[in-house]
Amino acid sequence: MSGWLAHLPLFPILLPLVGGAAMLLLSDSRRAARSLIGLGVTLAQLVVALALLALAGGQLPGVAGDTIAVYRLSGWNAPVGIVLVADRLAAIMLTLTALLALASLVYGMARWDRMGAHYKPLFQFLLMGVNGAFLTGDLFNLFVFVEVLLAASYGLLLHGSGAPRVKAGLHYLVINLLASLLFLIGVALIYGIAGTLNMADLALRLPALSADERVLFETGAAILGVAFLVKAGIWPLNFWLPGAYGAAAAPVAALFSILTKVGVYALLRLGSLLGAVAAPAPFGGIWLFGIGLVTLFFGCAGMLSAQQPQRMTAYCVIVSAGTLLATLGLGGATLAGPALFYLGSSVLATSAFFMLAEMIERSRAFGANVLAVSFESFAVDDPFDPERPDEVVGIVIPAAMAFLGLGFVSCALLVSGLPPLSGFVAKFSILAAALAEPATAMWQASLLLLAILGSGLVGVVALARMGMRIFWSSDARMAPRLRLIEAGPVAFLIAICVGLTVGAGPVAAYLDAAGQSLATPQAYIDAVLTVPAKMSALGGSR
Repeated sequence: MSGWLAHLPLFPILLPLVGGAAMLLLSDSRRAARSLIGLGVTLAQLVVALALLALAGGQLPGVAGDTIAVYRLSGWNAPVGIVLVADRLAAIMLTLTALLALASLVYGMARWDRMGAHYKPLFQFLLMGVNGAFLTGDLFNLFVFVEVLLAASYGLLLHGSGAPRVKAGLHYLVINLLASLLFLIGVALIYGIAGTLNMADLALRLPALSADERVLFETGAAILGVAFLVKAGIWPLNFWLPGAYGAAAAPVAALFSILTKVGVYALLRLGSLLGAVAAPAPFGGIWLFGIGLVTLFFGCAGMLSAQQPQRMTAYCVIVSAGTLLATLGLGGATLAGPALFYLGSSVLATSAFFMLAEMIERSRAFGANVLAVSFESFAVDDPFDPERPDEVVGIVIPAAMAFLGLGFVSCALLVSGLPPLSGFVAKFSILAAALAEPATAMWQASLLLLAILGSGLVGVVALARMGMRIFWSSDARMAPRLRLIEAGPVAFLIAICVGLTVGAGPVAAYLDAAGQSLATPQAYIDAVLTVPAKMSALGGSR
């Protein structure tokens, strides 16, 4: 790989970094310029992610077969140098992040970006951290990028002020600081034993460890795994999630849908590379399966108890995390592809649901209570006042309640896994793969079957009850004033889910290939550790 393609893995990190820094040079009053920069940078990230998706699948002109793009910063080779690695899995996650970012950014431009300082720069810095976490090839830089995304998420969670956000933000901050401390301790132990933090090099050195060193390594890996599980929203370490996601501003919560998947990605990536030498707990096996099932049960209980749409959506995120980790805990190459299909569908659905929930709240008789504290705190006049058209962006859409009803039904079908949308395709694929996987015990496959079908039933009951209370109750409700710039992102994400359903065959084939690459990580290891021909000719490692 040469020419401009060689630099592609750097752009998902460089673009939001430069874009966010450029916005900081502009005052908050220059909203139009900041919006233009943010929109341009986010669109560019989507284009780059799609290019990496095509490159990893060998679908770009001049590229023969699957390609794992490795970018060596400053020309230093692994394991000494810092490397960015874009394979199928990383490209999938980058594309999903860019799609969510575009929808959330556009939705926030209607009014949310004015409810606090530096919303758009923080938005880009969070994207930088998320993209870097998906691309990095070593554990220390994974820690660095996770800290970057967390630092930005602290500001975004508190965006808009209000006592509920401050309380939830403090819980979120403390728990994630503790998880980061565990992350650092685990990384230090692993480095002290193995002498490397490059994940590909770690996979090669692990078999050579003595029995005593292996015990210490597994201790470090277990501590590191706990940190990943906290970030993935796994029970009992997820008590912070419903409050934080339920109190966040709608576009922020929509983007936060991808944050729990950073923990899932880390478990999947490291579990793949260590799996050839029996991955330690909790990177696979019965531990991950059991924790996933308990998390799924907790999320279902939360859905039944939730009274507000946005808090219910937060529990849907927990159900998604539990389903994913229970599936991945079964192991087997055939399960990874369906799990990735479910990951994409659930993230898109919950992101759309968070934005839809905020619009639904406006139909309540006492007005837009979700926004009231923010508007008062920042001295912003009522944005729904028809006499103040300058306070809103976009064109009012007709038949607002019809749009909300259709959107709610679509999100309910996606979250519950009912036909005909992609949620059903994803869950059906998981169950079919679990029952057909020879390495999976029948009792495990049966438990997963009951858990997924049961969570779907709970989702139907909880969402149907919520829908009846919202749309069919006798309480007085007013038709909300929805803007095209707000309805568009929700329709965009639901349309992608429809596209996943229509194109399920090609999408599943791509994701299955990504799953197979995780089951056979030698290609990843070779791509990272092989010295390029031009550098070898120079006789050095830089």
